[in-house]
Amino acid sequence: MTTATAYPVTQTIRTIGILGGGQLGMMLAQAALPLGYQCVFLEDSTDCPASLYGKVFHSEQLEEFIAAADVFTLEFENTPTATVEQLAKLSKSGSKQGMFPPPIALEIAQDRLKEKQMFNDLDIATVPFKEVSSEAELQQACEALGLPIVLKTSRGGYDGKGQYVIKQDSDIKAAWQDFEDAVSGKGSLTPTPAPLIAEGFINFSRELSIIAARAQDGSVRCYDLVENDHHHGILAKTQAPAVGTSHLFSQAQEAITTVMNHLGYVGVMALELFVTKDARGHDYLLANEIAPRVHNSGHWSIEGAITSQFENHIRAVVNLPLGDTDNVHPAIMVNVLGQYPDISAVLAIDGVHYHSYHKAEREDRKIAHITLMPNDVTDLEPSMAKLVAVLPNKVGLDKEYPPIAATQERQEQTTETPPQDAKELDNETETAVENADLVSKDSKVDSIEKAKK
Repeated sequence: MTTATAYPVTQTIRTIGILGGGQLGMMLAQAALPLGYQCVFLEDSTDCPASLYGKVFHSEQLEEFIAAADVFTLEFENTPTATVEQLAKLSKSGSKQGMFPPPIALEIAQDRLKEKQMFNDLDIATVPFKEVSSEAELQQACEALGLPIVLKTSRGGYDGKGQYVIKQDSDIKAAWQDFEDAVSGKGSLTPTPAPLIAEGFINFSRELSIIAARAQDGSVRCYDLVENDHHHGILAKTQAPAVGTSHLFSQAQEAITTVMNHLGYVGVMALELFVTKDARGHDYLLANEIAPRVHNSGHWSIEGAITSQFENHIRAVVNLPLGDTDNVHPAIMVNVLGQYPDISAVLAIDGVHYHSYHKAEREDRKIAHITLMPNDVTDLEPSMAKLVAVLPNKVGLDKEYPPIAATQERQEQTTETPPQDAKELDNETETAVENADLVSKDSKVDSIEKAKK
């Protein structure tokens, strides 16, 4: 009889050590259990979400953590590189089975300048950018790139933190005053001295991401492109697959595969992208940044893909074959921020899957996510309207998904008082589309930074 502590004699990995114990670590552990693996965590918060699934070691207990695991991975890219390098050295000595992803992936992901330079070295297009280390250089960058620009710390910052939009010349001095300490490593924006990065604005219509898994034998499997919407710099909603993006998939697939091969990467990675137009007016992708870990925009895959991003990451780390990444059913994932909804009201909606992170409520904190997968795809938007109605923090989605009663009322009014002729209808539709595009572009330009994750 097989028990929880009985392993095949050929299985040399039994316990996975995860750097970090947040919700990503929790969901990695959930995926590891059915495959026969336990997880332990290096995390200073003893009541972290992952504590429900394995022993948590404080950072001062690093040696005990190392002794408790056979192979290592991480759930947070701002993990100290010194720790990752130490674990990688243990793997090279043969005392441990590996540290995945490799330290170079963190070194690149933790530095936006190195990241953009890597993209360009690999012929992957990005927004134009400049390195900034002084107020004079910031002035020069504004002149070279043209206003508006986004000024960011090259290290640290997430969920919209660590960035400043410079819209006019009068903003330059204020932006430098806010970010000057980051260059010298002072203040709370960045832990180490590092230059800033100034990024030029681009006109883009959508924010997408692609998630891929790379195995230890170099094989790569990619998930569908998904579309992401942000609220105050934090990911609010992901739609999988992204509608009307099949013509962009090969470009995204080639870009993320190129990056993973370049880094000798093992595990799951996300690549965030902007959709813009090339010189001929065709859709084209610009790379924004990588996340060397499982990613918020891939949470839908738990129910929505044949093999979730979490299971594929575990498979890669323990050197098992990767699983099928095909989409099972169209889905929308919504982040729950700050306050928990009435779970009964949420689960009363057909096709809902609820994932609590067991965190205390706090403003703008990611405390749960909900994946919506109604059996009939035509029910997706009506079901989203029902879901948004019961969310305490609607993360701006109530504008996109108004209450069903209001939608029905508008439809009735349109039916009762149609435009006088077809030409008038065409004009009104065209104006509405143009206005919607303007609103969409304005809101998305303001949230040009990543949502981590």
